[in-house]
Amino acid sequence: MARLNSFYLSPDKWQKPFTLQDGEARHMLKVLRTPVGETVRIFDGQGRSGLFELLEATKSKAVLTPLNEEFFEDSRNLTLAIGWNKSSRRGWILEKAVELGCRSIIFFQAERSQGKIPDKNKEKWQDALITAAKQCGNVWLPEIKTIGGGIDGLTEISGEFDNKTVLWENQGKGSLFNPADFSKGQSIVVIGPEGGLSELEVSKLELNGFKPLSLGTSILRWETAAVLCLSACYLESQKHAQ
Repeated sequence: MARLNSFYLSPDKWQKPFTLQDGEARHMLKVLRTPVGETVRIFDGQGRSGLFELLEATKSKAVLTPLNEEFFEDSRNLTLAIGWNKSSRRGWILEKAVELGCRSIIFFQAERSQGKIPDKNKEKWQDALITAAKQCGNVWLPEIKTIGGGIDGLTEISGEFDNKTVLWENQGKGSLFNPADFSKGQSIVVIGPEGGLSELEVSKLELNGFKPLSLGTSILRWETAAVLCLSACYLESQKHAQ
């Protein structure tokens, strides 16, 4: 059976009549030219997914009826806290976060951040998450947060985590990142911006229970560090999923 086309329906609209509007409806009806009677996959990014039949179609609205619905438990446990950067790679790392099962991403204002962190999430971030979920079949979208207050703002919200780590290029080789340490409980991993974290920032994190770890001898760009961390934890989680 050929892979079904997937479409996103926000959790607040997951109810009868199941209706896609605006961009998702246009993509279904105009771009993919989905005919009435076709079966498609719908997901809400919060664990719900199902097969639906297209009942009605207009220029900007698609009404569907469920054929079956499923709910998938959330097994994700990794949060990345990333120092804000002016980077064209941000959308790319959001895609990888979906594919590799990241629970949430926190952007924070670091001392060496390039530019000022926005007050709220950007619509294109959500679009990047949805596009990635359609491609990989993930039914959960990471939560994205932006916080102010620098490293102090980050430590204020860190109490909810069981495992707290900061990846620091100045940490010796004796303390390498080990994904097995993050297999239980909720974990947060801090990654600095371009230019890295300052010693003061790392000291504040240590005082609040964060353990400094290294990813090896190479000085990695922030997005490389992020995807390496995500990939290692993803592979570790697959051991427990089998």
